[in-house]
Amino acid sequence: MIVKKHFALITQPARRGITCGAAAIVLSTLSACGGSSNPIGNPPNISNPVEATGKALSFAYFQKCINPIFLAQLQTQTGSSAPTNTCAGSGCHATDTGAGGALRLIPGAQALDLSDPANTPAVIRASDMYKNFYSAQGAVIIGNTAQSRLLNKPLVRGVLHGGGLIFLSEDDPNAKLIKYWISRPVPVGQDEFSTANYNMFTPADPKVGTCNTQ
Repeated sequence: MIVKKHFALITQPARRGITCGAAAIVLSTLSACGGSSNPIGNPPNISNPVEATGKALSFAYFQKCINPIFLAQLQTQTGSSAPTNTCAGSGCHATDTGAGGALRLIPGAQALDLSDPANTPAVIRASDMYKNFYSAQGAVIIGNTAQSRLLNKPLVRGVLHGGGLIFLSEDDPNAKLIKYWISRPVPVGQDEFSTANYNMFTPADPKVGTCNTQ
């Protein structure tokens, strides 16, 4: 008897204040949301298109001007007998043997000729140099140098750094390069390989130009 009463409630929507038309609208809405004729079934394959937001930094500038900083012998600013090491060295940020947090670097990453048609975006993105670029870009707030760990950590500015104080101030030549890179994202709608950012070099050619800092 309980089953019959329950069935009666379901088959008499007027007692609940729901018309058949309203129920049909609800089912139609669910079907539209799921993209399927079955409102409780799995939706079809979903496509997530890549959005061009301009939230990327120049790969060309990174490769020529920033990655060399990670390979340079830098001294910890703690006294005349302070040790020197590279950011990409063992115990620091080397991807295999480092202990330096999220920033991971491949010391032997080779530079790529960006003028070579064979070096397509797909080829570059599969390279070790791009892995370094991607990791470094992940340590910044694009366009905001004041909140970027890639700059704040070696300055020991509001954050601890296991490698100690590397740059005494933002006037350090290497700090200037990092600051310049972070503060100049590619134009909106273009990717990290945009030639529009070649004006970051003088002359505007990453192959022969020098790295600008202002």
